[in-house]
Amino acid sequence: MRNHPYPPPHKGFPHPQRGVLRWACALFVLSMAMASACTPPVTPDPPKPVDLGLVITLTDADNKILDSLTPLGEPPPSPSNRYADDPKAAHFGQFLFFDKRLSAESKFSCASCHDPQKGWGDGLPTANTIAKGDRNAPTVWNTAYNRWFFWDGRADTLWAQATQPFENPIEMGATRVGLLHTFTKEADLKKAYEALFGPLPDTSDPQRFPPQARPVSDDPNHPHQKAWAAMSPTDQEAANRFYTNIAKAIEAFERKIISKTSPFDTFVAGVRHKDPVRTKAFSPAAQRGLKLFIGKAQCTFCHFGKNLSNSEFHNIGLNLPAGKSPDIGRFDAIDKVLKDPFNAIGTFSDDAAPEKYTKLKFLASNTEIMGAFKTPTLREIANTAPYMHDGRFATLEDVLDFYNELPDKPPVGHREESLRPLQLDKDQKADLIAFLRSLSSPPLPTSLTQPPAQPLP
Repeated sequence: MRNHPYPPPHKGFPHPQRGVLRWACALFVLSMAMASACTPPVTPDPPKPVDLGLVITLTDADNKILDSLTPLGEPPPSPSNRYADDPKAAHFGQFLFFDKRLSAESKFSCASCHDPQKGWGDGLPTANTIAKGDRNAPTVWNTAYNRWFFWDGRADTLWAQATQPFENPIEMGATRVGLLHTFTKEADLKKAYEALFGPLPDTSDPQRFPPQARPVSDDPNHPHQKAWAAMSPTDQEAANRFYTNIAKAIEAFERKIISKTSPFDTFVAGVRHKDPVRTKAFSPAAQRGLKLFIGKAQCTFCHFGKNLSNSEFHNIGLNLPAGKSPDIGRFDAIDKVLKDPFNAIGTFSDDAAPEKYTKLKFLASNTEIMGAFKTPTLREIANTAPYMHDGRFATLEDVLDFYNELPDKPPVGHREESLRPLQLDKDQKADLIAFLRSLSSPPLPTSLTQPPAQPLP
């Protein structure tokens, strides 16, 4: 046995070392408790407020409005187009968007009026390809978020919109059957189309598929209409199916033309997260303009939502330029969209539950929409001049001068009753324009702004 420094304790008594340790621990705990009782509690210093560099006051109501305006987020689904989010279809659609072979004499493409270097418009007051039109070419920016398409809303989906310029005689001047022949003859187009959509119909018999044919509802004697009427319903259906497929591919591409992170979006995110790096990059003028936008100027009456547009129609009271005929806008378009065979409840829609599609259900024309046109998005507005449905205003300053005074009288219908002259002074107009310029995002990658080398990736 080992020798211990202390003799073994008597039975029933603790070891002497253990007793000492227990007393020491007890005394330590007691002393700490007494010290704690005598020391007053320490109150932490309040956090220092973060200097966000704000020159405006944002109320809770203001912040709720800002939350409704940003961030833009992903585009809504397109249930009538099964290819809407197919990367290969988008690549093919991008190739077609820049391909001049889709016009009557291979002179124009979609990009002729929707040039990425010109804000996805053409920079002209009114579109001018085969002939000069009466309306401004709308930008392609953020069209995936639109509820209606064209200035008058005569199409209810982005792919249905894409079907119309091809056959418009003053735009691209083609026909759907003529395009079908182009695709069967051009090896690259044929291969890409069939890889995505299946075999093209056999167009070798001109009796079944004339060189040029399309429906022309307002002129039964038009050569294109006569040729179309001579085709069998089966061949007409095949031509229509082909036609809608290329339009659906173009929609898949256009859904990628999205502006997301503008200085405005960055500023609001900075306010939310109390990040001075992001908020101080937003100029004082833009801040003051933002406050006007959501306040005194009441711009959010029509320009609300993440895309800064209510996507509806208003007569803002523009006068009739000399030599022009009245344009009744939305009033005429409702009948067109209801009768469009390519609308979202038609035969060529891919929607698996068309009964849930109610956008067209209660649509009807009335005199209240006479002369009304769609509210455009304000995102990228600084890059999409000129402005209004007829491109009459060259600059944002011109636009604000109009809204500041509301001088005109509409030739048809009546001005939107909610509109009142802004009555902004010179500095306020400059601030509001500074805010509008803050709605532009960095340029898209060149992979989206140039034609691909091949129709398939």
